[in-house]
Amino acid sequence: MILVLPFDERGPIPNNQRFPTLVYRQALASDQADLATAMERRFEENGWPPAWRNGIYDFHHYHSKGHEVLGIAKGSAELVLGGDRGREIGVRAGDVLLLPAGTGHCRLTASSDFLVVGAYPPGQSGDILRDPPTPDIRAAISRLARPASDPLSGRQGPMLEHWRDGF
Repeated sequence: MILVLPFDERGPIPNNQRFPTLVYRQALASDQADLATAMERRFEENGWPPAWRNGIYDFHHYHSKGHEVLGIAKGSAELVLGGDRGREIGVRAGDVLLLPAGTGHCRLTASSDFLVVGAYPPGQSGDILRDPPTPDIRAAISRLARPASDPLSGRQGPMLEHWRDGF
């Protein structure tokens, strides 16, 4: 199942008015011995080189230099997407979130074993921004095109359907 979550600007979080956030529920089987490596391999195969393993910050933030895919490799968490008073969502091992640049995200709670695998399209990265966007930051977000492939499904994936010229 895929959740499609559009967000408008909310306080200091610009969100992304062109592309919605996508939440892929149980995208990979959570009973794999090494789900983190399986996620990294899948992202890499589809043109999203893995960049890090860690958690999700417990403060609202967004990125202006890259779209981000977050694979939940272990544990579970409660997140807020879209900024303060945004959409609260529970995630667990096997779920994958695709956050377009500008989308606010924050961890509310997490299990002690919570582990996330993060990746970006080639040439993109995850700067950590918390302040309201300047005109330059807004321009950087709007310049980021739709990646060539969905991080899970390649050239046939849901991202290509939902990330058109807007929603």
